[in-house]
Amino acid sequence: MSERIPLLRPLMPDADALLPYLQQIDTNRWYTNFGPLVRQLESRISDTFMREPAPVQVVTVANGTVGLELALAALGLKRGSKVLLPALTFVATASAALRVGYLPLICDVDSESWLLTPAIAREMLQQQPFDVVMPVATFGVPQPVGEWDNFTAETGIPVVIDAAGAYGNQAIGVTTRVVFSLHATKALGAGEGGLVVSRQFSFAEKVRQLSNFGIDFASGGLVFDPGENGKMSEYHAAIAHAALDAWKKTCATRLDLQQQYQRALAQHCPSVQVQRRPVSGIYPIQVVLLPEGMQAKRVQSALLDYLIESRQWYCPTLDIHPAFAGYKAGDLPISHALSERLLGLPYSIDMTEAQIERVCICLHDILGVD
Repeated sequence: MSERIPLLRPLMPDADALLPYLQQIDTNRWYTNFGPLVRQLESRISDTFMREPAPVQVVTVANGTVGLELALAALGLKRGSKVLLPALTFVATASAALRVGYLPLICDVDSESWLLTPAIAREMLQQQPFDVVMPVATFGVPQPVGEWDNFTAETGIPVVIDAAGAYGNQAIGVTTRVVFSLHATKALGAGEGGLVVSRQFSFAEKVRQLSNFGIDFASGGLVFDPGENGKMSEYHAAIAHAALDAWKKTCATRLDLQQQYQRALAQHCPSVQVQRRPVSGIYPIQVVLLPEGMQAKRVQSALLDYLIESRQWYCPTLDIHPAFAGYKAGDLPISHALSERLLGLPYSIDMTEAQIERVCICLHDILGVD
């Protein structure tokens, strides 16, 4: 009998890789509150980005959702400000806006990239005003920061990219800020954690202050803008360091995995579509668009009969959730159509070529029967 193929099997650095960093923690006896490993991690992450036209400022945080909240709060907008964001995204995108007192404005996405694009934002701006844009690097596909920088220059509206799963792909803009997640399921994982990245020193320092309850030490410890306890611990920083040590190998392995998957899909499932994305990207998941007339829920159930797990990521769309139902900005035909047919296939860094072949052959059999 065939073994079950899980949807995701995260692979974190092992104990041997962690040991040198854990020993540093033992020596330092500094466990949180901007410790030396956290500061070193921020410097290492900064060095992975181009430093022109300005140095890249990195602030580590407890997780990606906290990073989104802090980045939005650091903009200093008034309560009730409207945040344009896509319907096709994880619930944390909208939750972060609400939790800092802003209002989501849920819009549609592009039919090929599945992203909220600058063109869509400009079109939306003609219909109703908003105060900030939070586009998503959906399924790890990078947003065009140059175009978003131009959008901000033209409109004065700030942009914060939710790039939760896009580390290794997403660039940092001149004015466009970016938030990454270091969750265990991401390509660069630390179990939990996040990064708020920008080129503005003052913005980064505001995020750092808000991540420490909003305490302003320059004033003797007063709080002018309330924050939260959003700091990264030294232990999670240790995991992130070990993950960075292996990043080159991780990238090579994931690129090989992606190439194997694309070959197998092209051979066995030519009727499925994939997201428009850079071929050299480092992606944490594999999502396909099923042929018209196929329902992802039915295919998901059928794959389970073959002992193959799958998932409908970002489905239902944000507007279907009761918590966000009142924030829809017009019709969402593309997002709703995609949500019926998008399906995430098994995608783990240690998947074998035989497992990939089995997934695609079984998917072919299901699509052929239906």
